[in-house]
Amino acid sequence: MEINVNFLDNLRIEAKFDDFSVISDQPIRYKGDGSAPGPFDYFLASSALCAAYFVRVYCIARNIPTDNIRLSQNNIVDPENRYNQIFKIQVELPEDISDKDRQGIVRSIDRCTVKKVVQTGPEFQIEIVDSLDEDAQALLMAKPESDASTYILGKDLPVEQTIANMTAILANLGMKIEIASWRNIVPHVWSLHIRDAASPMCFTNGKGSTKESALCSALGEFIERLNCNFFYNDQFFGEDIANSEFVHYPNERWFKPGPNDELPQGILDSHCLEIYNPEDELAGSNLIDTNSGNAERGICALPFVRHSDGETVYFPSNLIENLFLSNGMSAGNTLFEAQVQCLSEIFERAVKKQIIQEELTLPDVPLHVLEKYPNILEGIRALEAQGYPVLVKDASLGGQFPVACVALMNPKTSGVFASFGAHPTLEVALERSLTELMQGRSFEGLNDFPPPTFNSLAITEPNNYVEHFIDSSGVISWRFFSAKADFEFSEWDFSGTNEEEVACLFNILKDLGKEVYTAVYDDLGAPVCRMLVPDYSEVYQIEDLIWDNTNRALDYREDILNLHSLNDDQLNALVERLEESQIDDYTDIITLIGIEFDENTVWGQLTILELKLLINLALEQYEDALDRVETFIQFNDNTVERGLFYRAVSAVLEIVIDDELELSDYLFNLKRLYGEQTMDAVVGSVNGDVRFYGLTPTNMQLAGLDKHLRLIESYKKLHAARAARV
Repeated sequence: MEINVNFLDNLRIEAKFDDFSVISDQPIRYKGDGSAPGPFDYFLASSALCAAYFVRVYCIARNIPTDNIRLSQNNIVDPENRYNQIFKIQVELPEDISDKDRQGIVRSIDRCTVKKVVQTGPEFQIEIVDSLDEDAQALLMAKPESDASTYILGKDLPVEQTIANMTAILANLGMKIEIASWRNIVPHVWSLHIRDAASPMCFTNGKGSTKESALCSALGEFIERLNCNFFYNDQFFGEDIANSEFVHYPNERWFKPGPNDELPQGILDSHCLEIYNPEDELAGSNLIDTNSGNAERGICALPFVRHSDGETVYFPSNLIENLFLSNGMSAGNTLFEAQVQCLSEIFERAVKKQIIQEELTLPDVPLHVLEKYPNILEGIRALEAQGYPVLVKDASLGGQFPVACVALMNPKTSGVFASFGAHPTLEVALERSLTELMQGRSFEGLNDFPPPTFNSLAITEPNNYVEHFIDSSGVISWRFFSAKADFEFSEWDFSGTNEEEVACLFNILKDLGKEVYTAVYDDLGAPVCRMLVPDYSEVYQIEDLIWDNTNRALDYREDILNLHSLNDDQLNALVERLEESQIDDYTDIITLIGIEFDENTVWGQLTILELKLLINLALEQYEDALDRVETFIQFNDNTVERGLFYRAVSAVLEIVIDDELELSDYLFNLKRLYGEQTMDAVVGSVNGDVRFYGLTPTNMQLAGLDKHLRLIESYKKLHAARAARV
């Protein structure tokens, strides 16, 4: 994690990281102002907080109340060496907690991350650099031995060379990549989380059977998502980029909708139009680019090559970002390597969707087959030793597809989930299924999955597949766990050279009657491909282009960002548009308008419901405001502070609306109950002196929105690199 430090007045120092700011000071006796804890105080507190966190997690998982649990830490200093200290942590537990849980709580404290880092002994490296901003060396891991050369199945270069190449690409872009976490809780199953230190929203997860292969996976995913603009999907690029020579890629084209909002000639082809516009309902305005919001320029479309004949077809960027998410994008050491991964991923997701939605029962992979892959078997047995039954399934549907599955059951919660992996080689597909299963997860994280169900409606509901796509947390049918399989086991093998495997995978899609469209991006130094297979590789429903398009942001983005400068008529019009849209009141504003607000602010928690409520207050529409504030209180999942503010608003509105009541008669006790500061804000919000309490003013230039501005700065590095290569 990158922590940037600012020197404030006197001895006060500010540390900034992610969306947080921590201020330290020194006691007056050390010539400070005593306004904040000192750095060493924060260090001491961190271990106590970390220990308490693990106690809390343990208790939540077992429904143990923590109301009467107390934890304390003291540091005992060696009088002869003040750097030699004992951290003594004591826990006071209620008498009704069992001996088993008492031991479990002690073991949970022993897992404290701060404690483990201190005990291991961190290494400090101190250096002077010419510019912190320009020092973009990746903060990844020690360099491998010079003669190390480790090959893994399906890769055209050693992992050491792959890491070096991909790290150099990111450094040349000016992106400092840092590892936020590693996981290795069962043998031969590694995962990690990496991110851009300057813009932590740009992150990926990697997985593999070794730490090096997991790092390769994370770096490859980072580069693929950069090239395909996935980090910036649905987000506003800002007015500068929206009006620049190109928005996404130098080879993009812009098309004007027809005079009656018809789709323009030149986008898509007849095959795609039959899929995406079968009833001629899709309009040009449905395809306006969400990222730029530049409706005057028209529809931004990107070139893809049709596999069957090599012709170029232009796909609206809006269509891609609305339907495909990250499905069908991959980086590799060579183009064939990237294509194998890309096509494998498409099959993995499509077959997974078919299995889940059709409630299919898969055959087990026999033990004698698993024994050919001892590392995979060791990882599975380690999970079972922890009390998690594991099922290893052949997901090839009778040898048709190169897909495998590993499913896990959690007897503690009755939850289940299934992880799928695909590759022309069965061993690699099984390995990917297992590493995907545990990617980024602790054993506590296995408690979050739902139980199986016989409710077919819950399984086939479209959002269930989206949940499975995102993190495998959707619902699975009980039929999946039947002993009577719908297919015979097939020890399939589609392997060959990467070039041969690409041809084989394309032929499977051809036999299915599917057309493939490919874009290749290699200008950053590594081949990346993005493949679209219409009516096969979409994640969201095609109907979303009309009924749930992300470019609905264009109807609200400018007004919401300029909220503080709108007049009463404009505010009324905004509320009316939101009402007529029938968008769920609990949709957050971040999602609605594609702006990344700091989640620790009121903007970051703001929903459509609360926005309407604040506008009602600003317009002195007290009856509407009271209706909405009661709904807010009833279903509030905002902060405690915000909830109390609205309880006070509710009380004041009841008084103001009632002609027989006077607010002045109640203010004294209202202030005693809610506090003077809160009541000043409430009364000001009701009488018009305070507008949009808690929302700091911003505008279309995104003033004060540092989190989103960091995201745009990240994209500008990529945008500049593309412009330089034109």
